[in-house]
Amino acid sequence: MVAIDVDRTWKSPERRPFRQRVAWQGLGGVPPTALVLAGIVSVQIGAAFAKQLFASTGPAGAVSLRLGFAGIVLLVLWRSALRIERRAIPVVLAYGGVLALMNLCFYEAIDRIPLGMAVTLEFLGPLAIALAGSRRWIDPVWALLAGGGVFLLTRSDGAVVWSGVLLALAAGACWAGYILLSAKLGERTSGGGGLALAMAFGGIVMAPVGILDAGAALLQPAVLAAGFAVAMLSSVVPYSVELEALRKIPARVFGVLMSLEPAVAALAGLLVLGQVLNFGQWAGVVCVVAASAGATRTAAEPEV
Repeated sequence: MVAIDVDRTWKSPERRPFRQRVAWQGLGGVPPTALVLAGIVSVQIGAAFAKQLFASTGPAGAVSLRLGFAGIVLLVLWRSALRIERRAIPVVLAYGGVLALMNLCFYEAIDRIPLGMAVTLEFLGPLAIALAGSRRWIDPVWALLAGGGVFLLTRSDGAVVWSGVLLALAAGACWAGYILLSAKLGERTSGGGGLALAMAFGGIVMAPVGILDAGAALLQPAVLAAGFAVAMLSSVVPYSVELEALRKIPARVFGVLMSLEPAVAALAGLLVLGQVLNFGQWAGVVCVVAASAGATRTAAEPEV
């Protein structure tokens, strides 16, 4: 989830370029809850499709295609907002680097463990940020609930691929850094130009790694088309709908809705990839979802 200063990001419709006004009017009539859910589903379907690309490109190749295409599309959409101050450049570069590393760790994780398990473990990064921002008596309850969820997730009928678990946790740590950098990016840039530049930089960083991993396979038309679809589903569409939703609902409500992401990921893994979690692992997903929703909600409540 990207932390965005909505007031700074969105100008009045009359002052936006035509292509942004069209998108604005198209999304404006959709309920914000539906927009958030659509973004979540889009991200997880995109991740499931990306996993199917691994046979041709490997995880690194899929990441390079996703970030590269997403960067190009966002640069086109936000070309009127690409001029940034010099002081914003380090933040943009750091944001793009963390974005690349987060996606690489995540794709390497889902190459080893089920999608639902990987997303649930990755979600511990944002959960840690939520807990760190609150000093309430109930915070240890959420932490224990999340810990219990992780314990249940790693109890399976077969052997657990611990390298996948560690990679998912590394992706979660990157996600935490990504959230913190999002605030800095919002302070030093306006519109979506900063994100577009960061996404493009992430694609540049990943290009050599992707080429080493996939080689000439990256140039196959079918692979390019699939990579473009993954970029749209996993980056461009979610960013657009979440940005519009943040205009209409409080950040606290948005965060609670985003807590559903691990459960949606588990469903996407089941329906698209045929990945079946056992009862205990589903219980672990529910525990982490509940902990994330609870921590997000209580962190935003005023002190009494």
